[in-house]
Amino acid sequence: MRIQDTPEEWRVTATARPFTGHKTGVRTDEVVMPDGSRTTRDYQVHPGSVAILALDDEDRVIVVRQYRHPVRQRLWEIPAGLLDVPGENPLHAARRELYEEAHVKAEDWRVLTDVYTSPGGSDEAVRIFLARGISDAEGERYEGAHEEADMELARVPLDELITGIFAGELHNTCLTAGVLAAHAAQSGTGFEALRPADAPWPARPFEA
Repeated sequence: MRIQDTPEEWRVTATARPFTGHKTGVRTDEVVMPDGSRTTRDYQVHPGSVAILALDDEDRVIVVRQYRHPVRQRLWEIPAGLLDVPGENPLHAARRELYEEAHVKAEDWRVLTDVYTSPGGSDEAVRIFLARGISDAEGERYEGAHEEADMELARVPLDELITGIFAGELHNTCLTAGVLAAHAAQSGTGFEALRPADAPWPARPFEA
């Protein structure tokens, strides 16, 4: 039997938006359970995100370090950002985020993996790209604000990040999923077997 996630939608009899923020919000649905009973489910409504595992010719990953207020920690992460426009092509967004956060560009793009970050409490979907053929971007460097104003940038060997993940020293979801997926692909069928950068993404349909 092939193990794969499948679409399914239980009936919603009522819905409300008790909170709407600048980028995300909270939705409350009254859902009919399989036994016919009804209960409410609160969850974050999220536009979706992209993340980039940028791997240079020395097998180093570009990582950034910034403060994350909800967890009160400064985390090492891979470059990432929101899909700001509904239907936005995720590859276009990924190129933008890699430029803004790392000031580099990449020649080879592939889909590394697609994840739901916290499906029990959020509908956020993230597409994690593998970017290779890294070189410096042209033009002036993007000036970040707020948490991005003092963001640190580093290139860390892939193996060193794997060690940090298993040691409980690195916790970011996209970094963890991206690093382990890259290692699995590299050790298995190879990066050439990954999906193309424009592969369909049912969780966040987009135009070419």
